[in-house]
Amino acid sequence: MSGYPGMKIIADENIVEAGLAFSPFGEVTTIPASQLSRARIRDADILLVRSVTRVDESLLKGTGIRFVGTATIGTDHVDQKYLKERGIFFASAPGSNAGSVAEYVIAALAEMSLRRHEPLNGKRVGIVGCGHIGGKLAQRLPALGLEVRVNDPPLERRAAATNAPHRFVSLDYVLEDSDIITIHVPLTREGRDATWHLFDEAALAKMHSSCWLINTSRGPVVDNQALLSRFSGIATGALILDVWEGEPEPLDALVDISDLATPHIAGYSYDGKLAGTLMLAAELRDFLGMGARAYRTVHDALKRLRLTVNPNLVNEAQVFDLARQAYPIARDDVAMREAMRESTSARGTAFTRLRRSYPVRYAFERFDVRGVSPEVETAVTGGLGMRPV
Repeated sequence: MSGYPGMKIIADENIVEAGLAFSPFGEVTTIPASQLSRARIRDADILLVRSVTRVDESLLKGTGIRFVGTATIGTDHVDQKYLKERGIFFASAPGSNAGSVAEYVIAALAEMSLRRHEPLNGKRVGIVGCGHIGGKLAQRLPALGLEVRVNDPPLERRAAATNAPHRFVSLDYVLEDSDIITIHVPLTREGRDATWHLFDEAALAKMHSSCWLINTSRGPVVDNQALLSRFSGIATGALILDVWEGEPEPLDALVDISDLATPHIAGYSYDGKLAGTLMLAAELRDFLGMGARAYRTVHDALKRLRLTVNPNLVNEAQVFDLARQAYPIARDDVAMREAMRESTSARGTAFTRLRRSYPVRYAFERFDVRGVSPEVETAVTGGLGMRPV
C-alpha cells in the first residue's frame, strides 16, 4: 500500500495528538469511543483505538478497514485471529505506557507510606510479571530502599534454557514472603501460563495478613470475589486496585474496602499516551511504505516542570512527598468513589467518563527538583526519575 490523498483515518478522540501524528497519512477524524460503530467506520481505511473498544467481526465486517492500531500495551480487546484471517494489519504499542504504570505503583506506595506513617525502606516487594512494567519497577524500587523479588515463569524458562543467570522465584515464594505484591501480567485464559484468576482464593490465602496488594494489570487476573472475602477481614493489609472484574461496573463492596481505587487509568500519563501514538504512527508509516521519515509531536514533551523538597519532612518522607506532588493519586481515588456513589444504572457510565476525561498527568522525568539533599539524591534520581537542580 502507498499513501495517500483520500485515505480515511478514524481515531478514538482520546488518542493523544492523533490529528497531528496521523495527518501526514490521510484525512483524520477523531470521535468518541462510544461512536466507533460499524456504520461510522464503514468507509475508513485505518482504525485507531484504545482498550475500551472491542475490535472484532461485529465491528469490522463489511468495512474497508485495512489497518487496525491500538495505542495500548494490552491487546485482549482485539480479535487478532479475525484480523489475520481477513488480511487486516494489526499494530499495538507494547511498552508505551510502562513508565506511567510503574509511576502509578510508586505513587501508590508513596501515598500509603505517608498516610500510614509507615516507612517502606527494607520492605520486600514481589513483582509478578517482569515485562516492560515489571522490569522498570525492578530497576527503580531498590533505589527507594525496597528489596525486590520477581516471578515470571516464561522468562525464567527462557533463562534456564540458555543457562543464563537469573533471580526469578516461584509465585508461592512471592505470596508467602512479600510485604508488598504488585501484579503486571497479561490476561490469558489458556496455556501453561494462563493468568485468569491467577490470584484465586488459594493464592490469596498464602499472603500474610499485612501484605499490600496492587493490581494494575487486568481485573480478572485476580478473583474479585475471593479478593473481597480476603481483605474484608484484614485490618493491617492494603489493597490498591486500578483494574476490576466487570469493568466498567466493579463490585461496590470491593471499591469500598480498597485503600486506593482508580478507574483503570494507571497508564494514562500524557507521556505514555504520546509514546503510544508515536509508535502507531511509525507502524502506519511502514505499512504504507512511506520510507524512514519520522512524524513527531514533541512540542509538549519538552516541557519541564518544577518541584521543591518539603523541608519539614526528612529522608524517605521527602521523596514520597515529591511523588505525591508530581502525581496526587488520592485525587483519582476520590473521583472514583464519587462516581461509584451514583445510581446503580449510572455507575458504568461514570467509570467510563472518568477514563475519557482524565486530567493531564506528566511523567516523573519531566520534573526538576530544588532542595535535594545528598541523603535522598539516589532515591530522587534512581527511584523517582526526577532531576535535582
